[in-house]
Amino acid sequence: MNAATTDIYTQVSGSGPALVLLHGWGMNATVWQDVAAQLAQRWTVTLMDLPGHGRSPMLEGAPYSLSALATALAAEAPPRAVWVGWSLGGMVAQQLAIEQPQRVAALSLVASTPQFAQSDDWPHGMETHVLAAFAQMLEEDYRTTLQRFLAIQVQGGREAVASLRLLRERLFAHGEPDVAALRGGLALLKASNLRSSVERIVCPIQLLAGRRDALVSADAVAASAALFSRAESTKIDLIDGANHVPFLSHPTEFMQKLTGFLDECA
Repeated sequence: MNAATTDIYTQVSGSGPALVLLHGWGMNATVWQDVAAQLAQRWTVTLMDLPGHGRSPMLEGAPYSLSALATALAAEAPPRAVWVGWSLGGMVAQQLAIEQPQRVAALSLVASTPQFAQSDDWPHGMETHVLAAFAQMLEEDYRTTLQRFLAIQVQGGREAVASLRLLRERLFAHGEPDVAALRGGLALLKASNLRSSVERIVCPIQLLAGRRDALVSADAVAASAALFSRAESTKIDLIDGANHVPFLSHPTEFMQKLTGFLDECA
């Protein structure tokens, strides 16, 4: 693991078993605020801003890697918790479960798989040339790049307009994300491949996604489930009509699926 230092912003609410929520690329913890408010009735919920996002400063002393992110977040997290990670946040949570399995009681991966981008032996992800184009646009106009990425996230969903409005409202809720963090996060989405490592994860796993997700397809979810060969259990939950942000587009169905999994793990 890489040694890194930063002051991770955390917000804790509720009472009960420990639960951590991680957001995705470019966003911040406020994207989870509605989910957290409901979960806090039965769980001790910790919201965290990834380094360089929201109220957390950029990492110091280490490259922007999944390992460094996982280590920095774990330093501020409960000793053992259920981790719920959306998109890039889900990849960070997987890395933590690989490196520090004693810290992860269960794992809910929301629109997240062990490999985000396509490769010769993984046809399910986002095309690498699209991610490369976003990386180029980021250097030219990062605000426009963020807005375009938000638009892709809501593609295909039945509640696209409403989901996009909520994402835009929360994108700059606590300042602008660090450009270096955006650059590093895109590089992680493009290059990270945990497929051969996730077989080391032994806790219960939920793969929770929208059937109309333009970034993480139902096929990608199904193929990913087969990789968690040593997990205590692996559960696939797909929400009809939902896009890459099912907790915003279909909040009722999302909460039913998530709390159902959490109850099984309790």
